Amino acid sequence: MIELHKLRKSYDGGRVWAVDDLSLTVRPGEIFGFLGPNGAGKTTTLRMMAGILTPDAGRVVIDGIDMAERPLEAKRRIGFVPDTPEVYERLTGLEYLRFLADVYGVDARRRRERIERLAGVFELEPALGDRIASYSHGMRQKLVLIGALLHDPPVWILDEPMVGLDPRSTHELKNLMHEHAAAGRTVFFSTHLLDVAERLCHRVAIIQKGRLIACGTLEELRAQAAAGSGTLESLFLELTHHD
Repeated sequence: MIELHKLRKSYDGGRVWAVDDLSLTVRPGEIFGFLGPNGAGKTTTLRMMAGILTPDAGRVVIDGIDMAERPLEAKRRIGFVPDTPEVYERLTGLEYLRFLADVYGVDARRRRERIERLAGVFELEPALGDRIASYSHGMRQKLVLIGALLHDPPVWILDEPMVGLDPRSTHELKNLMHEHAAAGRTVFFSTHLLDVAERLCHRVAIIQKGRLIACGTLEELRAQAAAGSGTLESLFLELTHHD
């Protein structure tokens, strides 16, 4: 489960609020979509959730653990995929994954099983012996995804995880997200792919200029909109039209 309590983050000496008084609860067994225009504060929010950025105010609670009070415990429960796949280019793919397994304390048998399974899902096995410097953007995205899920964390926090993936890998990632939620765990992801969010998510939140403007199921969002019907794309455009 994820809980955000009155989260705030400013830049430029407090003159610009990237995230302003954001509160959300994401339940176990839920795929939760986080939507908003460019510059709305999505990536800043996800980085605070992952413990990369420190909030100016508010609390992040991951699986019952306060990020500020017990950051290492909270981070061990997270699989985080950033918006850009930045990795150690001089390592091979396998060396990178073994490094992450060491960081998270994944034992030899378990890491072998997880690497074999996830590399198979994303069709990256033939390239694991190659240096990451030779990888395409899509291959790096696959590697970052495998690394984030390697320790089998209960909470996934994914920032635009499908960018750069080929159609088969996108399909497989969606299957993994369904499996994860069906096991009573939590997926929180940002995306601009509104049709994907509509089909995949149990609930979505829409953020604009750092503030939450809508949250709920598709039917609940329709009730908030003037038209009272339509696709997630049309609802999103209506709810954010003042941006």
